[in-house]
Amino acid sequence: MKIDILTLFPEMFEPIKSSIVGRAIESKLIEINIINIRDFSKEKHQKVDDTPYGGGAGMVMKPDVVYDAYRSIEEAGKAKTIYLSPQGTVLNQGKVKNLSKEEHLIILCGHYEGIDQRVLDEIIDEEISIGDYVLTGGEIPAMVLIDAVSRYVDGVIKEESTLEESFSNNLLEYPQYTRPEVFLDKKVPEVLLSR
Repeated sequence: MKIDILTLFPEMFEPIKSSIVGRAIESKLIEINIINIRDFSKEKHQKVDDTPYGGGAGMVMKPDVVYDAYRSIEEAGKAKTIYLSPQGTVLNQGKVKNLSKEEHLIILCGHYEGIDQRVLDEIIDEEISIGDYVLTGGEIPAMVLIDAVSRYVDGVIKEESTLEESFSNNLLEYPQYTRPEVFLDKKVPEVLLSR
């Protein structure tokens, strides 16, 4: 799976190169490319935002800069492009499994008051939210999405690991125990000791 991330803050994605996702990148099961939207600004100080028409607090990301960053991605028109925003459909396990079947994802991380609607209408296939709250930008939701989706990419983790985990059958997973048998005067349930 190929994942391109459009962001104003590429440095925020260093943690994604760790753990299971990091190993998947090293094994070439997942390819992650980070595109700095600021690199496409034509302004002297790489300005990427402006005041909104109609007034209001905050700034809006400019459409031309976002569009040029998007167009820099090879075969962008063939990829599924996702914008992470509070207005999107809430991410769930079914959505994660479906997205893991895509060959190429482009993830757009917004900031400030959002992104000019005209470019969103032009390039976005789907808006996704990771919950009913507001964050400072789309980078953390992008990492959540990448981590969840990558687990279902063939070869990233053992398939049997995903069969009985939380949400696999719309249920939460049962409590887990390991050695030692007694910890802080609490014993592993007897039924598990017989296995």
